[in-house]
Amino acid sequence: MEQIPITEFDPDKKALIEPGMMRSTKVNINPPEHCIMPIYGSLIEKLKQDGRLEKIHELHTPFIPIDIHKMEYNGRFLTVCHPGVCAAWAASHLEELIALGCRKFIACGSAGALKPELNRGVVIIPSSALRDEGTSYHYCPPSRTITMDPKVVQKLESVLRKHNVNYQIGKTWTTDGFYRETKGKITRRKSEGCVTVDMECSAFLAVAKFRNVTFGQYLVAGDDVSGDEWDPRYVDDKTPFQGFQEKIFWLSVEACLEL
Repeated sequence: MEQIPITEFDPDKKALIEPGMMRSTKVNINPPEHCIMPIYGSLIEKLKQDGRLEKIHELHTPFIPIDIHKMEYNGRFLTVCHPGVCAAWAASHLEELIALGCRKFIACGSAGALKPELNRGVVIIPSSALRDEGTSYHYCPPSRTITMDPKVVQKLESVLRKHNVNYQIGKTWTTDGFYRETKGKITRRKSEGCVTVDMECSAFLAVAKFRNVTFGQYLVAGDDVSGDEWDPRYVDDKTPFQGFQEKIFWLSVEACLEL
């Protein structure tokens, strides 16, 4: 029986197409090495409207260009760029940002809760990710999970403790199969210790390990997929969750500058 293709890891560091060959990275823009990757497009637009972001370049994609911005914070500069959605897209964005010169990354976004007591808005530091997507297997040998650097976890935790933010540290289940989160799979992932489900973390970690850059992530508990029925836990403008996207962004900025 032939080996399943996704398990055929090739350790060769050189691929036929390297991110540095792409049109978007054949420029010398020298972005700040610290980079924030917020999943919230509306937040990026707000920061632009508030005059906090300066566009310095863009990533070319088959869909729409993704702007790369520079931002000043307490006299220091960071790069800000949307990470894309799902493992493959997020990995390609991370690859091109590395090729441009970024070296220290914090991504921030939302995740489904696999524990009912994980209230909406609780921050999760994913100390490890279960690799149920395809992209990470092209960067690291096959394994069930991939871990975040413990030193990075400590940095992320210290920032949350400093600001008295409610958080947990735990394993996330990364999957591209958004509509295949079945009850059976959810039960199994919960038994393995996963507290959230997301779409990018394990790929981010694999690319970072392969390229030898520093990566951390904050996930914010959103919908609840732990029960018999999906609970989207939608919120309106009067709930305490309003503005939390911006709060987790600034926490990410602070944590990134600590790396």
